[in-house]
Amino acid sequence: MKHFPIFLAVEGHRIVLSGGGDAAMAKLRLLMKTEAQLTVIAAEISGDIRKWAAQGKLRFVERAMEPGDAAGAALFYAANEDDAEDARVAAIAHAEGALVNIVDNLADSQFITPAIVDRDPVTVAIGTEGAAPVLARAIKADLEERLPTSLGVLARIGKTFRHAVDILPMGRKRRDFWTSFYFGAGPKALDAGEAAVIPALETLLDTHVMATDKQGSVDLVGAGPGDPELLTLKARNALDKADVVIHDRLVTGEILELARREAIIIDAGKEGFGKAMLQSDIDALIVRHALDGHHVVRLKAGDPTVFGRLDEEIEAIEAHDIPYRVIPGITAASAAVANIGQSLTKRHRNSAVRLITGHDTKGYADHDWKALAAPGEVAAIYMGKKSARFIQGRLLMHGADPSTPVTIIENVSRADQRIIATTLVEMEPTMTQADLKGPAITFYGLAPRDAQARAENLREFA
Repeated sequence: MKHFPIFLAVEGHRIVLSGGGDAAMAKLRLLMKTEAQLTVIAAEISGDIRKWAAQGKLRFVERAMEPGDAAGAALFYAANEDDAEDARVAAIAHAEGALVNIVDNLADSQFITPAIVDRDPVTVAIGTEGAAPVLARAIKADLEERLPTSLGVLARIGKTFRHAVDILPMGRKRRDFWTSFYFGAGPKALDAGEAAVIPALETLLDTHVMATDKQGSVDLVGAGPGDPELLTLKARNALDKADVVIHDRLVTGEILELARREAIIIDAGKEGFGKAMLQSDIDALIVRHALDGHHVVRLKAGDPTVFGRLDEEIEAIEAHDIPYRVIPGITAASAAVANIGQSLTKRHRNSAVRLITGHDTKGYADHDWKALAAPGEVAAIYMGKKSARFIQGRLLMHGADPSTPVTIIENVSRADQRIIATTLVEMEPTMTQADLKGPAITFYGLAPRDAQARAENLREFA
């Protein structure tokens, strides 16, 4: 992020603009929505700007800009549509301490003006750092359609009522009140006219003051393999409402960004054969926050029902009669197999697939190696980086074909995803040489579609 978005207080402060043509008019149409003191400096101006000056919407200085004109200004716009003149006036404004924007010159500007959806006092700012203004306009148009014009009216009325709502405790109870107002009682009351909104607010507040505290609850949520776009809608909604998010170490930062800013975020990460928070401590965290009345999201990478210690957490929750629900996610095997152009099962190849783990709480995990070593078997191996040599040895020992395809996918679905195709006999040292840093899943019996096609062609012409 090269430009940090903020909302600058400009009420009563000076904003100075140099220029009088089309570029100046475009900026002024937006700036006149503010409560700033606007000054336009230009030797020549359009008729519209002259009219706005006559209406008292801005002050006009009919000459080229001079030193002293930007003194005390909060913002300065260079909109002369002339590179040399814009550079000259920008230098003056810089020297006089104003933040400077040169229209259509991102590199020399200290700030940019975003596309804005105006539902005053609700304002949505959209910026692309100059990379895609067409995209910003498209997002603006979409939001304009989605946000009713009445939203600003409700927000203004709600602002006058905020002190009365201080009687409700901070957190969930107060948030529930405002949710009920903005998405229920408020719009309904506004249909009868603005005068009906305050009485509706008072009635709603009485209802929420008298209501008993809600019981805490737990959502056991699958975060998917890493790509935020693979998160389910139900998971997104749970994150948006969570008071507390307890996540494992494989949940990506992009997904955690989707949680409410006010939510408590707790890292309860575990690492195979490394540092870990005890499962009993995680269970206790979930229960404690839920008993405090919080909506808790236990966020697990992939799907919580696949090697997610789900049953232990449910047992702890049930022991305290806490309501819960399980929100499944896309498990790494499903995302990874899609990314290599294969399917987990295929007619005439394998009618079953095994999801196995490379290690468990006791160390390397044992499996039915004889069955796995049979021709045509397919397995997705989770947490198999450190146990790769052990798995390779067991399969070869039980008669598996050394040329059986093996595919390793690191950082499934993420921007830095890596796909490594090899064979069982080369599984180690391939795994070690790859120097895997991120989470990886290993497919035994599957090659990427393009690699499989090349191998089949070689066999055909051999």
